[in-house]
Amino acid sequence: MINREEFRQIRDNGIWQQNTSLVQILGLCPLLAVTTNLVNGVMLSLATIIVMAIANLAVASLRNLIPHEIRIPVFILIVAALVTVVDLVFNAQFHELYLVLGIFIPLIVTNCIVLARVEAFANKNPPLQSLIDGVFMGVGMLWTLALLGGLRELIGGGTLFAGIDMVFPALQPLQLLPADYPGLLLAILPPGAFILLGCLIAWKNWVEARVAARNPGPGQHQAPPVALTDGA
Repeated sequence: MINREEFRQIRDNGIWQQNTSLVQILGLCPLLAVTTNLVNGVMLSLATIIVMAIANLAVASLRNLIPHEIRIPVFILIVAALVTVVDLVFNAQFHELYLVLGIFIPLIVTNCIVLARVEAFANKNPPLQSLIDGVFMGVGMLWTLALLGGLRELIGGGTLFAGIDMVFPALQPLQLLPADYPGLLLAILPPGAFILLGCLIAWKNWVEARVAARNPGPGQHQAPPVALTDGA
């Protein structure tokens, strides 16, 4: 079982405090290459969530049976089996999107985010906590890739949800900016991804600094205001 405080800590760590993209800076290859639009980032993140959650659950359930000396090859074998299943499902159900994502679905096997959580958390904690950790670490990746992909798509082409018809054929992308908007090519290219990622990291640090300034810890005290006199 898991209590509310433990659940809250795992949730907050995954989504914000230890966000894999903005704090740990892991998985930069798919982060920079796939997020040319929102749909690509979300769908790859969903695939990663499935793999990470089930891999964490499997490793946590088998951790006492896996010899320490061969744990990494066993972890990779488990992740590779799950990625193969996800790869085949994407190929069968979302073939056009599968062709767009290309090699990045199989590369989930070597994604540092998945292997890091399996080794650092699932290998040391019970199955339920490990499952929840995998889900929320993936959710942290999902909102980051969705935001980055949405910004790149909007700035680069003026649209949002480009490619949504590959997932839901009845839906169409949204044209948020005028049709004659020329687009900013830099936003779609890898350098634009680096710049926007840096802006997101700076934004997160700014938010945390504002929160810390408003809510100082028990050992922190704000300096009293300095009174200025006429001779100051």
